[in-house]
Amino acid sequence: MPRSGADLALLLLGGFRSLADAATAELARRGYEDVRPVHDFAMRAITAGADNASELGRRLSVSKQAAAKTIAVLQERGYVARDTDPLDARRKRLEVTALGFEVLRQGESIFDELRDQWERQIGSAELASLEAHLATLVGALPVRLDAPGWIAHDLGGPA
Repeated sequence: MPRSGADLALLLLGGFRSLADAATAELARRGYEDVRPVHDFAMRAITAGADNASELGRRLSVSKQAAAKTIAVLQERGYVARDTDPLDARRKRLEVTALGFEVLRQGESIFDELRDQWERQIGSAELASLEAHLATLVGALPVRLDAPGWIAHDLGGPA
């Protein structure tokens, strides 16, 4: 009997959870036990231009208050800093710190290692096929967190 559409959605979510949980655990083993997936999403959004709580909330599809809490955690842990805007001294903008960029680099490395593990489990051709099929179904560009159901090229903006 074929799987249902809900089964497919759960398998895709399970694949994401499997990778995200394994990456979080490996980051902890590497000394970053305080990093969660939302922190990665937030730092990437800040790097892409979300330089205040309102914009970060929009990009993460969360309230300004939730974004402000995430920012406070990232600042406390040294991953993000608020610096004076060079164009408006009254305004403070968010920036990812060197430590934050190191966490992002470590995360990327870990995801490459996890991809390699999946490749060993199912084979190069099968993984390449899976990736190609997913790119066909959801688009080749990364999914934007600020626009559920849309990909960057549909919005005319950067990924």
